[in-house]
Amino acid sequence: MTRIGLALAGGGPLGAVYEIGALCALEEAVDGLSFTQLDGYVGVSAGAMLAAGLANGLSPRALCRSFIENDGPPGDIIRPALFIRPAWGELLSRVARAPHLIARAAAQYAGPRGATLAALERLGGLLPTGLFSNASLELHLRRMLSAPGRSNDFRRLGRRLVIVATDLDSGEAAPFGQPGWDHVPISQAVVASAAMPGLFPPVPIHGRWYADGALKKTLHASVLLEDAPDLVLCLNPLVPFDAREHRHRVGDTGARIPRIVDGGLPVVLSQTFRTLIHSRLGQGLKGYETTHPDTDILLFEPDRRDPTLFLANLFSYANRRALAEHAYQQTRADLRSRRSSLGRTLARHGLTLNDAVLDDPHRRLLPGRRPRHDEAAWTVRRLGEVLDDLERTLAAWPTSHVTEAARGPRAVQPR
Repeated sequence: MTRIGLALAGGGPLGAVYEIGALCALEEAVDGLSFTQLDGYVGVSAGAMLAAGLANGLSPRALCRSFIENDGPPGDIIRPALFIRPAWGELLSRVARAPHLIARAAAQYAGPRGATLAALERLGGLLPTGLFSNASLELHLRRMLSAPGRSNDFRRLGRRLVIVATDLDSGEAAPFGQPGWDHVPISQAVVASAAMPGLFPPVPIHGRWYADGALKKTLHASVLLEDAPDLVLCLNPLVPFDAREHRHRVGDTGARIPRIVDGGLPVVLSQTFRTLIHSRLGQGLKGYETTHPDTDILLFEPDRRDPTLFLANLFSYANRRALAEHAYQQTRADLRSRRSSLGRTLARHGLTLNDAVLDDPHRRLLPGRRPRHDEAAWTVRRLGEVLDDLERTLAAWPTSHVTEAARGPRAVQPR
């Protein structure tokens, strides 16, 4: 029987929105795939919360109702307000330290020449490590995962779940859920993994301080690969944007950027951050090809030529419905444009693409008025997807007798 694992990367609220849309599209389009019945889950940052839900039996559609639509059982609804409550405890603790730090900085400033910079550096201790509290989110997740039929205890889950955070003092990965790490409540591990420096304070657990799991690696898929699964599905929401082909609007101003640099510092920083984490992801996938030759790895992520998710605010909730729908439709388009190669890989594990679902132009993630269907535009898009699929098939043709017949590493990535 095929053993399947799922690795979910981070990316703030936007990452969670993308992954929910993509998970819904994948589960509907791949016959035989159920994201609540997998053999293993690993989640990082925003992906940690989704992985914990899936491992507890919450389907992608249920996660969509609770996080995107704010619908369903009241205890499951994850409202934006949970993420934006000021970290008063952290702020007050910094204020309490102010007299001592200021006195020491003043003494250092009055010392030998060249001590000015060191004095200013000491005053950095006055700055809070996070603006928003994660206490309310942890409490909500604790109650949500403690509902009947669920568990907030790694050891009582029917399926393997690993939530990865980073030990702030050592820089090492903390794989909560692994033996020796499974005594920590899942809700606490999730908020630790999602504690992005600057936004949320590090989370204290048994005398150690933990922060965002993405500080160490993007996916941490190696946690699943240790058990030699047959297939690992990976979702990564953040990719660098390819602005070479088109000029795209920035925000709501209508301004256009023919080049990334014209978007100013926020756009440049976003591109830099995405490029760094994506480069690290690529290196990791190449390493897995050598270390785990018997596992198929399928990566799903946004199209680098698509500006919609790149230009969206990483921490915005206001447009989550539109962005989730976009991620859903973009993933469906990705599946169509990789239909041949994905179909062969999935077939090795008893899974099949549902062509009727994929080719339905009216299928949507969220209820509401359907947009007017433009038959001509749909035909043009479908032609482009078919050509993309054909291009990939022809590119792989010279070595197809090796890549398709041999059981070897296949990290299949989107264009």
